[in-house]
Amino acid sequence: MALVENVTTLQKSQDLLEAEGEKKTMIKKIMRQIQEEPLDSLSSSVRKQAMEILTQLSHTQPTLGMRERSELVNVCVHSVFSLPSVQAMQEKDEAKAETIQTLYHQTLEALQTLLKALFIEDPTPAGLKSILEALGPWMNSGKAHERARAVNTNVSVLNHMLLTLPFFMPLGFPALGLLLGRLILRIGDPDEEIGCEALDGIIILYTTLELQKRARDKEETNKKELYESNKHFLGPYNPVSPCQNILRVIEEFGDFLGPQQIKDLLLAALEGLKGSSEAPGKDSREMMQLASEVMLSSVLEWYCHRALEVIPEIMQGIYMQLSHIQEPRARQVALLPVSLLASSFMTEVVVALLMCPLPLNSNGAEMWRQLILCKPSCDVRDLLDLLLGSLKEKPITKEGRASIVPLAAASGLCELLSINSCMGRVRRIYPQLLLALLIQVHYHIGLNLPGCVAPPKDTKKGAQPSPFVPVRWVVKVVKTLLLRMGCSYETTFLEDQGGWELMEQVESHHRGVALLARAMVQYSCQELCRILYLLIPLLERGDEKHRITATAFFVELLQMEQVRRIPEEYSLGRMAEGLSHHDPIMKVLSIRGLVILARRSEKTAKVKALLPSMVKGLKNMDGMLVVEAVHNLKAVFKGRDQKLMDSAVYVEMLQILLPHFSDAREDVRSSCINLYGKVVQKLRAPRTEAMEEQLVSTLVPLLLTMQEGNSKVNTHRDSAFIFLSQSLEYAKNSRASLRKCSVMFIGSLVPCMESIMTEDRLNEVKAALDNLRHDPEASVCIYAAQVQDHILASCWQNSWLPHGNSWVCYSATTHRWSPSCENLPTSHQRRSWIMQALGSWKMSLKK
Repeated sequence: MALVENVTTLQKSQDLLEAEGEKKTMIKKIMRQIQEEPLDSLSSSVRKQAMEILTQLSHTQPTLGMRERSELVNVCVHSVFSLPSVQAMQEKDEAKAETIQTLYHQTLEALQTLLKALFIEDPTPAGLKSILEALGPWMNSGKAHERARAVNTNVSVLNHMLLTLPFFMPLGFPALGLLLGRLILRIGDPDEEIGCEALDGIIILYTTLELQKRARDKEETNKKELYESNKHFLGPYNPVSPCQNILRVIEEFGDFLGPQQIKDLLLAALEGLKGSSEAPGKDSREMMQLASEVMLSSVLEWYCHRALEVIPEIMQGIYMQLSHIQEPRARQVALLPVSLLASSFMTEVVVALLMCPLPLNSNGAEMWRQLILCKPSCDVRDLLDLLLGSLKEKPITKEGRASIVPLAAASGLCELLSINSCMGRVRRIYPQLLLALLIQVHYHIGLNLPGCVAPPKDTKKGAQPSPFVPVRWVVKVVKTLLLRMGCSYETTFLEDQGGWELMEQVESHHRGVALLARAMVQYSCQELCRILYLLIPLLERGDEKHRITATAFFVELLQMEQVRRIPEEYSLGRMAEGLSHHDPIMKVLSIRGLVILARRSEKTAKVKALLPSMVKGLKNMDGMLVVEAVHNLKAVFKGRDQKLMDSAVYVEMLQILLPHFSDAREDVRSSCINLYGKVVQKLRAPRTEAMEEQLVSTLVPLLLTMQEGNSKVNTHRDSAFIFLSQSLEYAKNSRASLRKCSVMFIGSLVPCMESIMTEDRLNEVKAALDNLRHDPEASVCIYAAQVQDHILASCWQNSWLPHGNSWVCYSATTHRWSPSCENLPTSHQRRSWIMQALGSWKMSLKK
């Protein structure tokens, strides 16, 4: 006991103890010695003596801070409360049975004395809370002896507080709800002694609160008489039916329970459920669950309206505690506040549930289903209307912050869709739900919500959780809604066509939505008429994403026979207006709508009259959208009765398709070339000059794009410069294969233009080939050098270069077009025959 002797010596020197560092150092040493004591036996008085010394140190200055005091209390409480029961320790060492019992009571008394001393050191609400908080978890232990120690110590501290101080806390009693709730649960403890002592602690607490109330009113009261009066008023303890005591206590404490206390009472009841599965014996678990249920239901029945402002905190507390409550019956009890509160404050409960972490785990999902499955359940119609309202919100607020509300509403809806009794109400607003979800899919494309990860069960063992992709989750809810509404053929159709993937991409979302609408028309979905009439006013609402999604769906519904009943201004008129829309996707959708309307004989002429506007709208549009639009327009061009006036439209369409021959996307290139050919087939004699020029201007791009080996071309005299300009343009293309082909074509074309070539044009060719000699692709550099050689050789042979042309210089040192190997990248210095050819070319210039 060197440490204890050291402390005793230090106590004689008040000056040393007044040094803050010295006191804290000594306390840490004593705490360390307490922690070193075994937790499975009580064989010495070290704990007791250490706590006695700590009690003496508490009377010295300076006082401990809040953190140090809490740490000290936790260490001492854990060391004593963790000991086995006295009976178990006696059975282990029967020879010292009496000694063990005496030492245990002395140790427990030393602990309680220390706690009282610490409270006197800091007799404030915060000081009391730091002591009582450490006792809370032990009051719900699955071991009766640990619960007994916690309740006994709690009552000891409360009694000391009541009897020794003129107690008045201007800020109210600290953590009243939690303390009261924990004591109330223990009234229903299977151990009657614990239940009786817990009720005594509640009487003390009630007396303290009344004293505070009377102190505010400046009434003088005898503490002992008030305690006895309250004991008679709230008691006696009923071991046969402790729930009667629980109900009486909750009823009489009503004057002292505000919103925060109501919340803490409910959370205390949930704490009790967390430990109920550890309690020995089925009867014991049932008693503890019953006590929690009586407490939860009675608090919410009598004081429900006081809980309004703390509903979010209550819902959060339930969500957190459900992770620690596994026993099915206990989980049912824990979920009671959800349905009980929703019966009076459904909007507030739903708003709170929308704040559950995403994606929903089993706990969050169960809370949503609790709204419907348990009584009193909320009105399903009102609940769905609330969710629909949230689904109409944007996931990005005006301040630019990401909001989880729409995604959370979609998640909640997904859970409600699993309940058969909801389906009738869901069908009532099915069109609104479907369209709202489809628009949310568009909103959530590319949106990342911080803190959202895939549930652990979805990841392999040891692997990091994959990122949660919000748009995929919303698409999943769309699928679920469709399946629950009987649209299994439609969902399968989209799976086969890749429609869901299209819907998840920003550039193809409208195609996925259109594919769904097309499938619903094809399979004659019963709800299409309702959706059609709902869509008409929606087309002019919302932002760009909202309108694109609504229009994509609406356009496909124009195939329905019921469209004939719709005024033309809402069908043909709206589509015609869309041709001048600033968004290219809206133009493409409008073209699709007009093509569908053209199938009706009464609309055909009006749609064909709009052909020039349809084609004109495709200018400067992305290649993929052009392909999509022209595929639709082909239907309008069918038939043999096209008038001559259509030729201008054909030519304009050819002009629009031509630039996309060099698109970086192979599918766009091939589609545009294919469509170009189909349009050409529609041309009829007599061919106009514009047709002739368009067809001639297509020759070189076609040859280069198709990368044909034969570089000879029909050198139509009037079109030669068009071919040359196009070739030079393709020499700048990002694709190396096209640059190489353009060089080869230039090499064949230029020598054929001797009679019409100008110096300016020849200089353009020179500059282009100069640049290509330094191309990052080696083959392009080599071909550029070969073409230079070929052009110069042809020029000298035919003597047609203009006089004084800058290409010609009789000094090898000043010739700027010398393809010396020093000027080429190292990777290009490969073939000796090329270098020999270039050497011969240089020598020819020196002659």
